Amino acid sequence: MKTDIVLKRFIALVMLLGITSSYAQISKAEIIATGLTCSMCSNAINKQLKAMPEVEKVMIDLNNNTFVVNLKANSKITPEALRLNIEKTGFFVGSMILTMDANKVEPKDNSSFKNASGTYIFVSPDEKSVNEKLRLKVLNSGFVTKKEYKKSAKMLSKYIGFGTQEGTYYVKTI
Repeated sequence: MKTDIVLKRFIALVMLLGITSSYAQISKAEIIATGLTCSMCSNAINKQLKAMPEVEKVMIDLNNNTFVVNLKANSKITPEALRLNIEKTGFFVGSMILTMDANKVEPKDNSSFKNASGTYIFVSPDEKSVNEKLRLKVLNSGFVTKKEYKKSAKMLSKYIGFGTQEGTYYVKTI
């Protein structure tokens, strides 16, 4: 009898997570690249990003080495795919901030949501309900500078499975 109740609750939870996942899609990524020395460097990254089929538009701020990547609607691109495309050009990601169309996502410490681009685990967020846009800074290794990652690694280690699951991103609300 207790097994049936637990099973029903588990199914209800899975269905609830499925509903949450269908609403949160990445619409924009703000990427600060490191290692750039000239406009030819930024041009190489620009070309690589524009070649991705999910990318609608790329805007560049040469003063800050920032690339604002607008994605096509219903894009299933992952932060990892964006990072790897920048690394193909010989440069690295110093910071990645994702803007998501998020409906009914409630950022709470160590809570998560899933969508086509991965699983996102909140790290010390502002705990307020989000109805439209959600801005998330990815804290995983390779998505921030080595210095910033080293500084936050101890704090991040308290999260279960930290750094072990592919497609899982530890994020902080901005």
